[in-house]
Amino acid sequence: MNDAAELKAWRKSQRNTLIARRAAVPAAEHRAWSAAITDALVEGFPLLKSLSIGFYWPMQGEFDTRFAIRRFRVGGAVAALPVVVQKQAPLQFREWWPGVATSKGVFDLPVPEGTRVVVPQAVLMPPVGFDSRGYRLGYGGGYFDRTLASITPQPLKIGVAFELSRIDTIHPQDYDIPMDFIVTEAGIHHVGAQGLQRLQGPAQAAQLAAELIARRHPSASRTSPTCYGSETGYWGNPADPAGSKA
Repeated sequence: MNDAAELKAWRKSQRNTLIARRAAVPAAEHRAWSAAITDALVEGFPLLKSLSIGFYWPMQGEFDTRFAIRRFRVGGAVAALPVVVQKQAPLQFREWWPGVATSKGVFDLPVPEGTRVVVPQAVLMPPVGFDSRGYRLGYGGGYFDRTLASITPQPLKIGVAFELSRIDTIHPQDYDIPMDFIVTEAGIHHVGAQGLQRLQGPAQAAQLAAELIARRHPSASRTSPTCYGSETGYWGNPADPAGSKA
């Protein structure tokens, strides 16, 4: 699919189909799948507790990363939310924690106010769709691809989605950037030379992720974790991501 207009129309159609498919998931299944993904993230990527993590505020039935972020922050991680500062420009990530002052940004999503700008060492990203080579189909603005292209060294790129978002190909272009891992309710998948491959378990994912971080961020902090015990009462029921007060 080399024609730009044809590709744009095809991606728009795929995007609409996949969003509608995700929105139709019953609440009980959404909760169960989300819990499985949260556990896989925490068990498969323990090194995130020592890194700065870019994440997203969920919308339109996306997997809710906030419970995994809570557990990483308890271990000492720094969390940051994306901010659109200019159209067709890379995103800026600003540090976030429960209770921080926010304003409404694009899609009315919260934007931290007055916090420091963070260059994430790892990014959790919400694909509308993902394919057999680890490429993600986003919402069409190109913000995450521009952002990733602007960061050196590259962060650990982790896509998080439900299996129903899997498609054969997004017909990747030169500007599309593949993930390092994609985590679904079925398990953790690594993006290697042969494309997307499901790993045997969290230990294998932890080893691969540690090797990637060691190459890209050799000076990544391994300091003692900070305790966030005072945040315990702020959060919603971990068994019910949809009810989170994060």
